Amino acid sequence: MNRSAQYQHPMSNRFRGYLPVVIDVETAGFNSQTDALLEIAAVTLTMDDDGNLLIDQSYEFNVDPFEGANLEKAALEFTGIDPYNPLRGAIPEQEALEKIFKPIRKAVKAHNCKRAILVGHNASFDHGFVSAAAERCDIKRNPFHPFSTFDTATMAGLAFGHTVLARACDLADIDFDGHQAHSALYDTMKTAELFCTIVNRWKDLGGWQMVQDNYE
Repeated sequence: MNRSAQYQHPMSNRFRGYLPVVIDVETAGFNSQTDALLEIAAVTLTMDDDGNLLIDQSYEFNVDPFEGANLEKAALEFTGIDPYNPLRGAIPEQEALEKIFKPIRKAVKAHNCKRAILVGHNASFDHGFVSAAAERCDIKRNPFHPFSTFDTATMAGLAFGHTVLARACDLADIDFDGHQAHSALYDTMKTAELFCTIVNRWKDLGGWQMVQDNYE
């Protein structure tokens, strides 16, 4: 068998066959069953042959509130999102999820992984909204693990002693612009940088030894 046939992407050995994909959502409240999903962004990650995590591709969509969705005034004031502003270029929830899920499935396959695992800052919130939206839209092939996640709030608390995204980024020497915060894509990119930084530093400290048999 030739080398190309034997090759397994190094990412496939790092997280038990799961590809970490960073997700952030902006919503019209805290209840994933009743409150509107308004923005969703995803950042896929990859790994070089030295075992370092890197940002790969990013995707972002503004989302129309689903029919009958609740819109909490306080949540809209906090995010500054006007759900019905035509300049948002929002698309239906099902279309947004399909456009997010399709490249994630391709990335899972390209990295020889079996499924994606959601990375988020306070990940249960994002996971809950993505799962609820996928169920509402009757999407059968949700690429994400049904309950496991990587939570960068927890990871940052361990690594830097702070759980707030802006403060954790500051301690990790990652630039953070508070004026751009609460945009799904911006928060996703910063969460991705934070996740990669923590995982890579752990590797550099000897906390994980990469299996190299498949690509030495």
